[in-house]
Amino acid sequence: MNLALAGDILAAGQDAHCQLLRFRVHKQKDNKAEKAGSKEQGLRQRKGATPAEKKSGAETHPEGGELKVENLQAVQTDFGSDPLQKVVCFNHDNTLLATGGTDGFVRVWKVPSLEKVLEFKAHEGDIEDLALGPDGKLVTVGWDLKASVWQKDQLLMQLHWQENGPTFSNTPYRYQACRFGQVPDQPSGLRLFTVQIPHKRLRQPPPCYLTAWDGSSFLPLRTKPCGNEVISCLSVSDSGTFLGLGTVTGSVAIYIAFSLQRLYYMREAHGIVVTDVAFLPEKGRGPELLGSHETALFSVAVDSRCQLHLLPSRRSVPVWLLLLLCVGLIVVTILLLQSAFPGFL
Repeated sequence: MNLALAGDILAAGQDAHCQLLRFRVHKQKDNKAEKAGSKEQGLRQRKGATPAEKKSGAETHPEGGELKVENLQAVQTDFGSDPLQKVVCFNHDNTLLATGGTDGFVRVWKVPSLEKVLEFKAHEGDIEDLALGPDGKLVTVGWDLKASVWQKDQLLMQLHWQENGPTFSNTPYRYQACRFGQVPDQPSGLRLFTVQIPHKRLRQPPPCYLTAWDGSSFLPLRTKPCGNEVISCLSVSDSGTFLGLGTVTGSVAIYIAFSLQRLYYMREAHGIVVTDVAFLPEKGRGPELLGSHETALFSVAVDSRCQLHLLPSRRSVPVWLLLLLCVGLIVVTILLLQSAFPGFL
């Protein structure tokens, strides 16, 4: 029902338990017949390549491999009346993982032994999401309409997203998701992003909201509406530049983290609840796979499909060209004034 990835270790929620798995990719050794077949197939692919592929020089290289999965540990992480682990995440160095579920308790476990090191009651009711910061702080959001910041099991503060934003007396909102993200070009900077959705379904649904917070003071920086479709999941790119959103109606969107402006939107890309979104890694083979696009977002949904959403590179005007245009505009204005009012200068 939920998962988190840390290198080659996968933590997956399975009902009330957390399964810790290690996976390895093994490339298959092709025999001569397979090599000959792949060579012949490659020739056919090159002959049938589209003009765009010929122009870009893109080729398809079939690769064989198998994924070997090893069970490491399993532990029960939720003990409610109807137990269910709803969220799991690793800390910044992948030595700990935190879980939350329907009983409202946060539990922290060592990796890979799954020895419990911390347990405390965080919310009345379900924990919807949690995020571990690089400084050890933990943010939790729950069904009780609260978002809390913790240092181990000590409550530091509650978040209030409507302090500098919209207020609704008749429409209660709850926090649906929370994620930490870097500040682009600021290695020590940290931001927290949260999504707020209406607590009750209405015939005319009010908008959902996206909020950016200062990662040290936890004061809201800006809040923007993000549509009337109920948000189901949130993701932040590695550099903290982009935010990815999925909705319960299957739509997918990409926002710029600094201004919370929407850059990409695919309505009902899945047609059913989007369960998770994740950006293509910005290191390793990520830039190679990205090509000329600015970023790429994967989405998965209840329809058992995975889709890739590509954001084309935005064209920007060089600063020198803007300065040149300004100088030219000033010169033209002076000439027009001189012709209309002789002796102006």
